Amino acid sequence: MSTKLHNYLQGAWVPHDGVGIPQFDAIDGTLISTCGSEGLDYSAILHYARKVGGPALRKMSFQERGRMLKALALFLNEHKEKYYTLSYRSGATRADSWIDIDGGISTLFAYASLRRKLPDTRWYLDGEAAKLSKEGSFIGHHLMVPKHGVAIHINAFNFPIWGLLEKLSANLLAGMPAVVKPSEVTSYLSEIMVRDIVTSGILPAGAVQLVCGSGVGILDDLCEQDVVTFTGSASTGQQLRALPSIIQHSVPFNMESDSLNAIVLGPDVEPGSPDFDLFLKEIRREMTAKTGQKCTAIRRIFVPGDRIEAVQNALSKMLAQTTLGDPRTEGVRMGALVSKTQQQEVRQQVEKLLQNSTLAFGNLDQFEVLGADKAKGAFFAPILLRNDQPSKYTNTHQIEAFGPVSTLMPYHDLAEAIELVNLGKGSLVSTIATADPRFAQEYVMEAAPYHGRILILNEASAKESTGHGSPMPLLAHGGPGRAGGGEELGGLRGIKHYLQRTAIQGHPTMLGQITEVYQVGGAQPEAEIHPFRKYFEDLLIGETLSTHKHTVTESDIINFANLTGDHFYAHVDETALEGTPFERRVAHGYWILSKAAGMFVEPRKGPVLLNYGLEECRFTKPVYPGMTIGVRLTVKEKIAQEQRDENDVPKGIVKWLVEVFDQTNETVAIATILTMVRKKVEEG
Repeated sequence: MSTKLHNYLQGAWVPHDGVGIPQFDAIDGTLISTCGSEGLDYSAILHYARKVGGPALRKMSFQERGRMLKALALFLNEHKEKYYTLSYRSGATRADSWIDIDGGISTLFAYASLRRKLPDTRWYLDGEAAKLSKEGSFIGHHLMVPKHGVAIHINAFNFPIWGLLEKLSANLLAGMPAVVKPSEVTSYLSEIMVRDIVTSGILPAGAVQLVCGSGVGILDDLCEQDVVTFTGSASTGQQLRALPSIIQHSVPFNMESDSLNAIVLGPDVEPGSPDFDLFLKEIRREMTAKTGQKCTAIRRIFVPGDRIEAVQNALSKMLAQTTLGDPRTEGVRMGALVSKTQQQEVRQQVEKLLQNSTLAFGNLDQFEVLGADKAKGAFFAPILLRNDQPSKYTNTHQIEAFGPVSTLMPYHDLAEAIELVNLGKGSLVSTIATADPRFAQEYVMEAAPYHGRILILNEASAKESTGHGSPMPLLAHGGPGRAGGGEELGGLRGIKHYLQRTAIQGHPTMLGQITEVYQVGGAQPEAEIHPFRKYFEDLLIGETLSTHKHTVTESDIINFANLTGDHFYAHVDETALEGTPFERRVAHGYWILSKAAGMFVEPRKGPVLLNYGLEECRFTKPVYPGMTIGVRLTVKEKIAQEQRDENDVPKGIVKWLVEVFDQTNETVAIATILTMVRKKVEEG
């Protein structure tokens, strides 16, 4: 790679002006590259994203954007070894880089898969329709559409690839372009990946731009349609969040900052037990992974007072086995901090913590390094501190050493443990090691308001647990208070940061035509031919099949009970109905649904391939022998599916509204069923 990083702006790679900011190898101190952002025209950069990238993405449906993410994830996965090779220079081991590189690509895959939960449209209906009038001719719904601005992502140095991809996953699926500003300390890793993204040609022009330098001024030209995400120190985030451009335009600012995450040993966990060993292993992993440079790393360890010596001794033995050095050297378990500057900052923070704590394990100066010169690299040995009076000496709950540093503290009972944990004033994650559900329940109820995530660690889930420090794509990542008050990821929740939720009101027919989803109370034109005889493309939203009628008999109910084995008393024993809502023997709900299917299904072979499932179902009125029922089958929504390969049948999923009504035209059951329906022609 060039020693002079380029910014990717307005469709071109542009070298930085001036001397630039040097980026050094964390292992040997040699120069990797320089980066800079002096003189950049951020107004033009953001304008390009809004006017070129935004319209291109908004022309695509959620399904198309999801397939785009999948293609990009597959492409990057084929090229990931070059990222691993370069990542060693940041001080990361292969295992550390796996979190960053494979973790980032996996997030792309996860968000690509979320397309299955989204419509094949450029908009998204949120929640259920609201009936706003007595007769149902006036309703409301929440519609979500992509904002017309740009997402500015300001990322931290510790995850230059995961931070890039986890944020892009959400805004690209939502249909919003991004300008990414990675940390100038490790932007060389972000740049190499963005080069591959650009080379792939998978994303439309303007979807992603990259600023590798400090990015001073990048937030000066924001508008009301933009979104800013920030990952980094709390002090920097607070300064940015207070900028006039943020406040004046009410720009959403999602902040994820450092936090003093905690782990608690439950009183039920005895030394030497499997859960005790899991507790220790989790701490060691979180102290040494990425050399402790994780926003989710464990900084505070709380244990029952009578077990603090056992924990200190056992944990010290485990940490003593951690070998430091060049991550490319065989046997090395932990690399270096990202830079000499970071090394000095961590040391200063440890010295502040030592004012009220003692050194339980480790040494700031005396430690060995394998395969490298300790003086040239940014190495820092694991440090375990001990604070025996955590309620009195509270700097442990205020100062974070962003490296392989954690503090051990005692607690006396559950109430004190919760109080001490919450002194962190907002964390990304905490863990409790316990198999006691009562302890876990009370902890969760009282600690949850202070945490974005809580892990319950014990032997039952340990085999498959992703651990304390791993944010998952389908779960929210963020936390209150000191942790920034923001939220990323969380599955579909993540894309909603880039969508505008707008309430739309009108007649059900009009809202159905706008949203391409049938709204109850809307027009239901009678199908001229059976809908099951139509291909996917020919089905029209709202078209309805009204079936023949059927008068329910006692034999129907008895035969269904004998067939299924469902002899629930309300269906078979009329003498047992006193004190129930039923007047007499009542038909099974599932008989009603089964009979409805028998009434609306077209038996001949046609475009309908199979029943794909049942999305919702309610039984709204008892059905007794002698009542007559009919069915209305309405096309509710259509979702196209991509072909897995050239031999796959071109098809889509059709959602049908099934309304079962009685002789008074009252609804007795309502359901949404899904079928897979063949398309007329292959996608080309």
